[in-house]
Amino acid sequence: QVLLVESGGGLVQAGGSLRLSCAASERTFSSYAMGWFRQAPGKQREFVAAIRWSSGSTYYADSVKGRFTISRDNAKNTVYLQMNTLKPEDTAVYYCAADLTEVGRFWWEYDYWGQGTQVTVSS
Repeated sequence: QVLLVESGGGLVQAGGSLRLSCAASERTFSSYAMGWFRQAPGKQREFVAAIRWSSGSTYYADSVKGRFTISRDNAKNTVYLQMNTLKPEDTAVYYCAADLTEVGRFWWEYDYWGQGTQVTVSS
């Protein structure tokens, strides 16, 4: 089983930056890719970004492309989400997730989830 622990959320003004971290208890032999999702009140959980552990290939939702960067530290079994130029519409609970078989863009494709961290962007 893969245990995921997110950190780094908080309150920031529009235009500001935050970096989220996701520490995983296991890595490549247990998961193929890691993803970040977010869920705002009353909305479905949506894909934000994903990264393959082995190659480091990255994938982004159009809404965050050019503003967010996903990266990994293999030695620390940690995945990061650097969020720049934040907008009020980025406000949500952010979750990291592990996909055992592929790089998914839908929440149901992921096998393990963290507890989530709140990001609030004020206007």
